[in-house]
Amino acid sequence: MACTAVALVALGAGADYPELVTLGLAAAATLLLAAAWMVAAPRLTVVREVRPHRVFEGSAAQGTLTVTNIGRRRSPPLLVTETVGGHRTTVPVPALATGEGCTVGYALPATTRGRYLIPPVELGHSDPLRLLQRGHRRGGELVVHVYPRVHPLALIGAGGPQDAEGPTNSNAALGGAAFHSLREYVPGDDWRRIHWGATARTGTVMARQVVVPDEPRQLVVLDTSAAAYPGALFEDAVRVAASFCVAAETTGLPFQLRTTGALERESSGPALEFLSTVERGRADRGLAALPGRLRDVVSDTQGVALTVITGRVDAEIAQLLMLLRPRFLSISLAQLTTAAPVTRPRGVLAVAAPTSDQFALNWNRLVLR
Repeated sequence: MACTAVALVALGAGADYPELVTLGLAAAATLLLAAAWMVAAPRLTVVREVRPHRVFEGSAAQGTLTVTNIGRRRSPPLLVTETVGGHRTTVPVPALATGEGCTVGYALPATTRGRYLIPPVELGHSDPLRLLQRGHRRGGELVVHVYPRVHPLALIGAGGPQDAEGPTNSNAALGGAAFHSLREYVPGDDWRRIHWGATARTGTVMARQVVVPDEPRQLVVLDTSAAAYPGALFEDAVRVAASFCVAAETTGLPFQLRTTGALERESSGPALEFLSTVERGRADRGLAALPGRLRDVVSDTQGVALTVITGRVDAEIAQLLMLLRPRFLSISLAQLTTAAPVTRPRGVLAVAAPTSDQFALNWNRLVLR
């Protein structure tokens, strides 16, 4: 409009054509009126909510925006812009009278896993002729975690207790049903747990110490080396790791998630949150660093079922897994690869697939048969 005004005035003056000059001045006056309109910005309050703050890959978070006009004049129609992971979502808000409010809902797509920082909402308004537009940022920043997609997986029975009550240790919680040892009676103990035979032999009142039996832990190790996964297979490996963590929590088994780097997470919430941001490392040694990463685990007296998620496994890694096999209740190997497995370690339950969907299908078919 500004260029048109200048061109019309110049052309009209040069050609001695007053009508063109009038049109040019009218265009300039319209632009000035639009600028004057924009100076008086509407007074609005904005309340934004995004729920949930944690969603799974492929789903969408729901945003809710409540806009209230607290000014003295009617606010013009507005455009609200939200940005998530580089994707811009524009939501129209109708004109609002003084004191009137409006609540609009919109979907924030979350197509890929990650931690997304949502900037303050951008609230824009324009003049009646839509010549100028002005935006204001309102509210604070929000964080949305997009978890990797999870497939239903069955856990193998080898990870269960080795006896009816399960093994116990002195650090186990009291109040269970598994007998651990005898100890001196303490005031407040249940008198029904007094061991009269030991009391008669020792001359001291002895009571049975019953504890919660140890449950076998599920240890999930994700190979985060860059060389292990060609293409986009690392994303499938992350989904498989998340699926094993959720399967362990669903069955009530304690679990721990580790990577071949120096990071680890326990319990499902932090594990999934960590997996939403985990990346491959070029300096990561991969499964070659497995003995060092498991040194504290294999020395524990509690039974551990190990699950390793990686890409293609060579003969050296297969030999390493066979050497580790006697130290665990079971070892499972999940391979995300498009090539045929080079070797299958003896004593290790190995399942290979080119995608996480196909892996879940192959795994459940093998475990549940």
